[in-house]
Amino acid sequence: MTLRDEATQLLQELIRLDTVNPPGNETQAAELLRDYLGSHGVDVELYARTPERANLVARLPGRGDGKSLLLLSHTDTVGADASEWEADPWSGEVRGSELWGRGALDMKGQVAAEAVAIASLAREGFEPAGDLVFAACADEEVGEAYGLAWLCEHHPDAVRTDYALNEGAGERMELFGRTFYLCSSAEKMSSPFRLLVHGRAGHASVPGIADNALVKAAPLIERLAAYRPELRLGPETTAMIKAVAGRELEPAEALELARETDPAAAELLEPLLSLTLSPTMISASDTRNVIPYLCEVVVDCRLLPGQTQDEVEPVLEHVLGEGEYDFEWLEGRGGTRSELNTPLWSAVESFVSGIEPEATVLPVCVAGFTDSHWLRDAFDTVAYGFFPTKAMDPQLAARLIHSADERIELDDLELAVDCFRHVAVEVTGGG
Repeated sequence: MTLRDEATQLLQELIRLDTVNPPGNETQAAELLRDYLGSHGVDVELYARTPERANLVARLPGRGDGKSLLLLSHTDTVGADASEWEADPWSGEVRGSELWGRGALDMKGQVAAEAVAIASLAREGFEPAGDLVFAACADEEVGEAYGLAWLCEHHPDAVRTDYALNEGAGERMELFGRTFYLCSSAEKMSSPFRLLVHGRAGHASVPGIADNALVKAAPLIERLAAYRPELRLGPETTAMIKAVAGRELEPAEALELARETDPAAAELLEPLLSLTLSPTMISASDTRNVIPYLCEVVVDCRLLPGQTQDEVEPVLEHVLGEGEYDFEWLEGRGGTRSELNTPLWSAVESFVSGIEPEATVLPVCVAGFTDSHWLRDAFDTVAYGFFPTKAMDPQLAARLIHSADERIELDDLELAVDCFRHVAVEVTGGG
């Protein structure tokens, strides 16, 4: 059996397990991977906060004289409405060159590729200088402390490594007539907030006697929508602009150039130059004929790496202006970065050079966030996001993640196995 066939079969088996979160039930995936890896001589442990939500950690122990690497993934998925799909979301059906099913891209495909990479290296007798670790974690999609966050706190030695490769990027893109593979080295902070707008209730048939909180919320939402945050550069965006444009540019100049010459570049760059604000949820009266005294507006806010809520809150209060409302942060997760000039970055570059010599690895910041931030915060691990995708158009892939008809090109699955094997050998050493 080829590595391509091995990864395809394992991915099909993973997709056929329903691990939609909530409730997750990731233990079934962890047990499948335990049996597969164990049959190839890989040491495996399961760690679970509750029995049905296990995390798997597999390891090829190093000799102790090299750097350690974690191949990171998660086994939970978002839900799927079968009526919206052309194929059964849990079939793992192969159609032509594609394998269909929920999680094919996010991220059971990477789970399978990483598992096959470490299993095949073990079969070949690979002995790393530093530990090679594979973790298939629960609860990335919801984040209620059953997955990597829990492991970092309660079983830190299981997942503490020098370097980690996770989801987050890897797309092949043509920008300004040149070929790039994206590799994420940072991510924005998920920092949603709530506005509680106060008014006075009354009967809807006599609106003059009330003070409608829903109506008072409308101008606040419009002010947030109209706000244009200050643009700023970080190490990732500075390096990205220089690599693509061939010179250093101010952020506004870079964005204008991208908009004029390459829409794909502008779409990639714009959310990485500032915080973003997206009002997404609103609730007021639960009865048609009652004017609400309270209106809740929830805003999805993403901060740049290094930005803090304390820094941003006065700015947002100035944008909103005076009014009868309360402002409340709901959480703050992510917002971390890793340095670029490392052995892991060099390993990604050498892999890309091997498959496409004219291509360049482009550092990017993830507009959302991934599990990588737990490793950076807990252990100062250098963590990147890279799953190389050459066959599938990146814009199509972006539309399929968390959507109907999710699928992966089998050529990309095979490419990822090759990538993780290469990176593992380059970073951990040995032979």
